[in-house]
Amino acid sequence: MSEKLLIGRTIDTGSWVHRIDPRAKMVAMMLYVVIIILSNTWLEMACVAGFSFAIIALTRIHIKYFIRAAKPLWVLMLFIFIVQCIKVDDKNGAILLSIGSWNLYVEGFKLGLFSVLRMVFLVSFTAILTFTTTPGRLNQGLEGVLKPLKAIRVSPDRFTLMVSIALRFIPSILEEAQIILKAQASRGADVRELPWKEKGKMLVSLLVPVTVGAFRRAEDLVHSMESRGFRMGEPRTKYHRLVWRSRDTIFIGFFIVMLIAMVWMSGYGTGELWTL
Repeated sequence: MSEKLLIGRTIDTGSWVHRIDPRAKMVAMMLYVVIIILSNTWLEMACVAGFSFAIIALTRIHIKYFIRAAKPLWVLMLFIFIVQCIKVDDKNGAILLSIGSWNLYVEGFKLGLFSVLRMVFLVSFTAILTFTTTPGRLNQGLEGVLKPLKAIRVSPDRFTLMVSIALRFIPSILEEAQIILKAQASRGADVRELPWKEKGKMLVSLLVPVTVGAFRRAEDLVHSMESRGFRMGEPRTKYHRLVWRSRDTIFIGFFIVMLIAMVWMSGYGTGELWTL
């Protein structure tokens, strides 16, 4: 189970990216989201792909892990692709497929494929954040990024604690669900052999014990934290102190240069021959 689960998993290869400050990684991922949004042509997407593969190569993590990170969202990607294909109704465009009165236009197919590529790169690339950063440092980085919110009386400590607990609970809850499924299968109710309607009923019955188990774990965690003197908002020391170095600035600089390139390409139409 732990080998298949990639959510919140750290893959330590000792690369240069692993040693970067988590605050720099978070800012870089925000810039990457903007870069993906600004990419509107195939030429721009090709540049984004080259940039993404270059950064992934710096992590020294095998590409298969990034592909597996996007795999759970294949249903959503398929849905987006179908919606884009159906939505586009280009009367003057070339028809790729015709079924009765409905036509699949080349423009719709290209737009659907482009949208799926956007999501694949977005999900796969942002997985760098969890693959190269331990949950503890990720929590520290998020707290540092959210510090300006104190000016409007929003507690970053409360938000980061919630995110940290959620990341730690996800593997435990999924593992507990797997145990319950195996227990049901040992009693003759194997979900893999049931029809889709029965699978739905089986999953509904699975929600009750999993939810009860999650609340039980949460209550145990609260008692454990209180017994160790944890109080929200109280000053605490850090086991690892975050120090901003030149490599962190350089890392963000890569993304800023890529963002400027995207803005320039979008503004001057350098990818006209590659447009959707």
